[in-house]
Amino acid sequence: MGNNLEKLWAEKYKCVPTQLERIKEISAAATAFNTNIDAIVKISGSRLKTILESSKMPVEMLTNIKQTQFDKPTDVLLGIVKCFSRGIAEEWVTEDEKIYKWIEKNLGYHHLQMGGQGGIIANTLALLGIKKVIAHTNSHPKLQAEQFLDLENLFALDERGNLKKASTISRSKDTPLIHWIIEFDKGDSFTYQGKSFTCPKSNRFIATYDPLNINLVMNEGFDKYMQNNPVEYLVLSGFHPLLSKNNGVELLKNAVPVIKNWQKANPKMITHLEIASTQDKVIRKNILKFIVPLAQSMGLNERETIDLLNVSGQKELAKKIEKETTSCHLFEALVFLKETLNIARIQLHMFGLYMTIQDKNFPYSAEQNLKGMMTASVVSSSKAFHGALEKYDDISLTKDYPPSDTGLKELTALAKMLKKPELAEIGVAEYKGYVISAIPTILIDKPKTLVGMGDTISSVSLLAGR
Repeated sequence: MGNNLEKLWAEKYKCVPTQLERIKEISAAATAFNTNIDAIVKISGSRLKTILESSKMPVEMLTNIKQTQFDKPTDVLLGIVKCFSRGIAEEWVTEDEKIYKWIEKNLGYHHLQMGGQGGIIANTLALLGIKKVIAHTNSHPKLQAEQFLDLENLFALDERGNLKKASTISRSKDTPLIHWIIEFDKGDSFTYQGKSFTCPKSNRFIATYDPLNINLVMNEGFDKYMQNNPVEYLVLSGFHPLLSKNNGVELLKNAVPVIKNWQKANPKMITHLEIASTQDKVIRKNILKFIVPLAQSMGLNERETIDLLNVSGQKELAKKIEKETTSCHLFEALVFLKETLNIARIQLHMFGLYMTIQDKNFPYSAEQNLKGMMTASVVSSSKAFHGALEKYDDISLTKDYPPSDTGLKELTALAKMLKKPELAEIGVAEYKGYVISAIPTILIDKPKTLVGMGDTISSVSLLAGR
């Protein structure tokens, strides 16, 4: 049965080249709000020791670090040493330009890449050949422009509010919004003022200077463009960095009329919300209250599903999924969220499997959605395999790869639980008056990147489902 099922799905995946052609028929898509720059720094124990020595930081400050935020520039070292010595990942955020300047001077970077869901999705959709992709940028200096692919169909707004090719804009007064991703390796070590520090697990410390996205600053030119031009799809993200103590709930409320105006100008536009890891529980709850009702479609992963359950009175289900992250448990969560949030389409991507629950009257059928998800599986696995999507040929490098055993097992288990054998073989079934579609995905054994993977999956699944 397993071998037959693999052949069956390998045959289904042959629809992907056709879907990749169909996506080029889309006239315009927009992404908002968060676009920034990721600066990747690989730091060794010996280099960390050198920087510590030049800072003359007493070793006593490094032995039991409890700090979780920046108070002054040299606190960057506390964050790095804390994560290095414990093998953990943390992200500290600052609006202080002095801290940004200190990092720039003392750490630099090995390479830059596009950051933020909005920016990553814009690059991907433009590469897929959508006729016009418009990215929201609240900061767009030359350094940000260089992270956009040099494509004629990829646009943003310049300082005068004019639509221009994104890679050519240089708003000279804007400060780059940089998320420093400082990576370190398991087993690396250094000795400082007689004390040894060893890294138990490869991980990273993220130091973020992003005052505009933290405050959900909106580009007026983008706002005007959206109110006056036809757009078929809007992909929303970037609400996750908001903080309730920093006026975050008000910022969410203020975004509602803005988005409604865009929708009023484009009544047929499909709005998709990409849920991201939102640490502030108050913000998480209010995203569900204010932003989800504006969207017809929503995308999330296993962790984000657990997070939403925890603020929706479903802590037991959240614990169950945390203990055993299976398609059956996640499906239960997906049905709960679909019914509670009353959203027309909800899609989850987990390891080896994508599944969607949608209303029967959604603008396109579950069968088309199935094709969209298979296209997303090829595009995202090609990114994992290659490390980046930079030219058109990169998007379908894995189109002949077989669907994963993990995915086939999860799909079979789900079909069995629902008593819907057709789900395993066709990928589509009816449930409680909704339509569900699910696919086993292509998995890459040793991925070169996982950055932006969920964003790629969700956006491509939706837009390729035509």
